[in-house]
Amino acid sequence: MLSLVVATASLALCACSSRSSSEVGERGNTDRVVVSYWEKWSGYEADAMRAIVDDFNRSQDRIEVRFLSVSQVDVKFLLAASSGDPPDLAGLWSFSIPDFAEKNALTPLDEAIAGSAVGADDYIPLFFELCRHRGFTWGLPTTPGCVGLFYNKKLFREAGLDPERPPRTLEELHEMNRRLTLVELEREGRRARVAFADLTAAERDRKRYSIVQVGHLPQNAGMFVSAWGNWFGAEYFDGDRTILANDPGLRAAYEWLREPSVEFGVEQIRLFGAGFGVSQSAQSPFLGGSEAMIVQGPWMKNFIDQYAPGLEWGVAPFPAAAGVADGAPVALVETDVIVIPRGAKHPREAFEFIVYLQRQDVAERLALAQGKFTALRRVTPEFERNHPNPAVPTFIELARSPGARAVPRLAIWREYNEELVVAAERVLNLRAEPAEALAEVQERVQWRLDRVMRRWDAVKERRLEEWREHAHW
Repeated sequence: MLSLVVATASLALCACSSRSSSEVGERGNTDRVVVSYWEKWSGYEADAMRAIVDDFNRSQDRIEVRFLSVSQVDVKFLLAASSGDPPDLAGLWSFSIPDFAEKNALTPLDEAIAGSAVGADDYIPLFFELCRHRGFTWGLPTTPGCVGLFYNKKLFREAGLDPERPPRTLEELHEMNRRLTLVELEREGRRARVAFADLTAAERDRKRYSIVQVGHLPQNAGMFVSAWGNWFGAEYFDGDRTILANDPGLRAAYEWLREPSVEFGVEQIRLFGAGFGVSQSAQSPFLGGSEAMIVQGPWMKNFIDQYAPGLEWGVAPFPAAAGVADGAPVALVETDVIVIPRGAKHPREAFEFIVYLQRQDVAERLALAQGKFTALRRVTPEFERNHPNPAVPTFIELARSPGARAVPRLAIWREYNEELVVAAERVLNLRAEPAEALAEVQERVQWRLDRVMRRWDAVKERRLEEWREHAHW
């Protein structure tokens, strides 16, 4: 049955990639070596990389990289690798590396990197570390990202707040949230619109109002909703064999997560959200002018320009709990990575293109076109000066901050995150206490990790030896 599934999936993949000429023979219709490249990006992000690919192809006459934008690239990548017919290059997320490496689907790059013009010292340290797992380097960054607090200066001004001073502590965030959240209710026989902070105690208790504007809702995050633990100093994993879903910082984050539900009302928040569409569209609350603060990355500027060009906005670090990271700004960071699948037909040529992407001028051109920044340690003055997003220096500072955090380097992170999201939904809907919900996460995910570790222990020595041998391509 497994063979049939894989064969069927392989046929589907062939049908998918037949739209491109990237699979036409080993050398295609040219005298060059054809390197097939699958990337998860679409829209303007895919267009930006496609232009880089075109420049690379024009720059020399030995290699032709053929770019294909692929939806669900991680799923199709694994199916192609299992069928023995992967692309030569693939664009993934760094959090995918532990899982894909342990599934033996990637080619280790350490020896190739050692013999090239790039190295660990070229990068902001955290971004290079995100490309490593179990002592090996499995990819290199393309465009990284991190998140900060976008805020609507006009709504701040209308609420009597300083539009140049976003919240710096969670206590300030709470008070600003109450002033920026507007509700409609019956008062003295007529419909009135008031700030939540101006409701009487009885009006707050009765909750006979509808929310028409919010300050900040933590569930409207441009990241994993489970990631809020980072702002409370949470440790999600001990780095070896133990899940830490019961960590005090994670419990504190989930207690904070439920506060708006308790204060504003679960049904009131649900009805407010029901009036809007998907995020990063004109129908989202922030871009529609009905939400004052949201956590997003530098790419948000592209959507502001497209859907809310008149929006008056600013960016700042999202405030963390007292004492976390010794007061350094906290941010969740991630990076897109480019990898060479195990079994790729042209690994050397593929790596040559990866090295090309790491050049300062190329990396900055790609980042400018996508509205992001680079993973490189060095930043040219021209990059920041010419960048369409004036907040990019803020995001670079956040990525370099001692408080910058990433998701756990864990092969079962997807499953762990799914459990944390379910727990967050229960907490947000006041169907479970944070300690109860997270205890269930701890039990279920630890059982899964134990099972994975038993398998790893059985193959560890053989797998490490394979990786060391496979490094000599």
